[in-house]
Amino acid sequence: MTGDGTVGKALEVLDQVAAFGRPVRFSELLSQSSFPKPTLYRFVQTLTSQQMLAYDPERQTYSPGLRLVRLAHAAWDQSTLAPVARKHIEALSQQVGETVHLAQLDHAQVLYIDKRNASQPVEMYSQAGKVGPAYCTGVGKVMLAFLDSDAAGQVIEQQSFHAFTEHTLDSADALRAELKDIRDNGYGFDREEHEPGIICVAMPILTDAGRVLGALSVTSTTSRTNLAGLESFVPVLQETANNITRDAQNWSFPDYTPKETTGI
Repeated sequence: MTGDGTVGKALEVLDQVAAFGRPVRFSELLSQSSFPKPTLYRFVQTLTSQQMLAYDPERQTYSPGLRLVRLAHAAWDQSTLAPVARKHIEALSQQVGETVHLAQLDHAQVLYIDKRNASQPVEMYSQAGKVGPAYCTGVGKVMLAFLDSDAAGQVIEQQSFHAFTEHTLDSADALRAELKDIRDNGYGFDREEHEPGIICVAMPILTDAGRVLGALSVTSTTSRTNLAGLESFVPVLQETANNITRDAQNWSFPDYTPKETTGI
């Protein structure tokens, strides 16, 4: 049992359904659930009656419900940088001709909140609404680099350091050294650390007081350009970040508060 009680358990079931990425049968949920069958069934039925899950009687499957869609739109409008940044990342994408990402930190992970594809789109993991690791993505590293030391330390301790590619940073020490370089330079790179062939240059979006609001990146492939080519976009990235900060100054964003960790 968690300290979050019934609500926390219900959210766990919602997360489980969403993680499948497709409509899912109850038997599939049960096979991966930590809850006994009667408990899981009760949560699924309650979530369905509340329109948080949708049930297809023909296929006998569950999927995220329309009420979640409404809540997601409200969260996107009220709790993310996306509405303020939209026109700026559209202009940036048109100017550079490459993929542009907008992201914020979600505890120890990166949440992609908007994306503009290149004039010649490239298939890659990142999509708006997806989460990714902070330690091996450009946007994740530049946000980590500008957190205060206590917050950054908590996030670093929650990283898995799984080696996605031969270029992935594989330890906390390697990450800390990288974050120092990013602070010194003001921007950072993804050097094929999350996906082979995918590279980016990233810039933090900071308030005038230095608080991290989010991050921007220009992303491309090694077959199309190189890190030096991406680095040429640093001035326009910085200008875009400054414009977003200016427009966000009267907007109330949730403070980033890392999740408490145990066993440290």
